[in-house]
Amino acid sequence: MVRTLSTFALVVLLPVSSLAVATAAEPKEAGSKTNNLPKELTFDIGKGVKLEMVLIPAGEFLMGSPDSDKDAGDEEKPQHRVRITKPFYLGKYLVTQEQWQTVMGSNPSHFTDPKNPVEEVSWDDCRLFLDKLDAKIGSQHEKFSLPTEAQWEYACRAGSGRRYYFGDDEADLGDYGWCLANADNKPRPVGQKKPNACGLYDMHGNVGEWCQDWYGGGYYAASKMDDPNGPATGTNRVNRGGGWDRPARYSRAAYRSYYSPGFRLDFVGARVCLALTGE
Repeated sequence: MVRTLSTFALVVLLPVSSLAVATAAEPKEAGSKTNNLPKELTFDIGKGVKLEMVLIPAGEFLMGSPDSDKDAGDEEKPQHRVRITKPFYLGKYLVTQEQWQTVMGSNPSHFTDPKNPVEEVSWDDCRLFLDKLDAKIGSQHEKFSLPTEAQWEYACRAGSGRRYYFGDDEADLGDYGWCLANADNKPRPVGQKKPNACGLYDMHGNVGEWCQDWYGGGYYAASKMDDPNGPATGTNRVNRGGGWDRPARYSRAAYRSYYSPGFRLDFVGARVCLALTGE
């Protein structure tokens, strides 16, 4: 049984819509694993700065793009069924500059604004941030991490099998995310657009998001069904979500990109995942 989160610095229960998995039923034990867990968590990370996270229950979905999607690249295929067997928490918002500053003591971003997503952070930088976050408010049973690529897409879709969590028409993206057409050539403060059914903001656009996985172009054909976590080795790390400088098609739920883990770019940031490792 998953432990409750009583060991953390501050836990606040708030209402949030639950994930409705449209493509398949949840595993039989999924409900029992989430019944006693708060739907949302709020952590005080210092100086009055909060980290808000949303519960993502276990379930199944179709990962990747169908052949019918004209914008899909080969790296998004074949579309395949994935099962997320354990609930997890994901940041309601992208990591902001004030959160990064509070934990790391500096702000590397090019477009400075406390409420903007942090950018110019490498995958390696994010690992240091997560280590410090663990030291500040974590425990031996629950660890902060980057989401796996599968966790990210599952949470982004929030039960939708469409190109975007709101549907297929990229003309509607302006209501849900920031991209080349509406961002005015810069990232924007988090949480200004409509959230998905999980209550997550900026999953489409604003800045791209580092994921835990090594990137593999042909990996989907050999991916395991349960909790896939990418190739065992690689040279680049996965990035998801598009960005303020990209056309709308790069913000699709299935779109994949990748960069060297040492790269720092002004259109790439991160979102925090909380893995529940206790029994």
